[in-house]
Amino acid sequence: MTLALDTKSPLALLSQTLDQACCLDPSSAGFALGVRAALGGLSRETGLLSHAQRESGLDCYRRHLLVADPLGRYAVAALVWQAGQASPVHGHHTWCAYTVIEGTLSETLFAWDADAHRAVPTRRHERACGAVSFVGPGRGAIHQLGNASATGQTAVSIHVYGVPGAQISTHVNDLVTVAA
Repeated sequence: MTLALDTKSPLALLSQTLDQACCLDPSSAGFALGVRAALGGLSRETGLLSHAQRESGLDCYRRHLLVADPLGRYAVAALVWQAGQASPVHGHHTWCAYTVIEGTLSETLFAWDADAHRAVPTRRHERACGAVSFVGPGRGAIHQLGNASATGQTAVSIHVYGVPGAQISTHVNDLVTVAA
């Protein structure tokens, strides 16, 4: 599935930069830097998302597919988080990157305890508007994202996953059990 983009829109420019990064080995530092650079500055773009792409879910964050690479190398989605909404604790089956474009997300990082087959929380930090993160696949980068806003402010983030658009809901997250 390919979504038509105005060739000068921020999402088209994002896609062009991701296309350039995808010429590199996804496990290389250059690839990670290219993806991070593609996301950098999106928080300053006005009108990046339509009203419909800013709709949230009642019980869970909502994901809106924005770009599906026609070659299946990546998919770009907007995630809209109401206060109190969070992802499950997860690693990734593929590389993943995100930037916060509105509000603040809280990210809790976990270490994988292979002996106990559980994730152990290690630290938590705030990801303010403009923050960019990139992780490779595997359980070396387990985390949980959420909107811990005490004021009820919505948070919005843009995520890029190394999967075709049709697999964004099924081939990204590796859900894990958390140590008590």
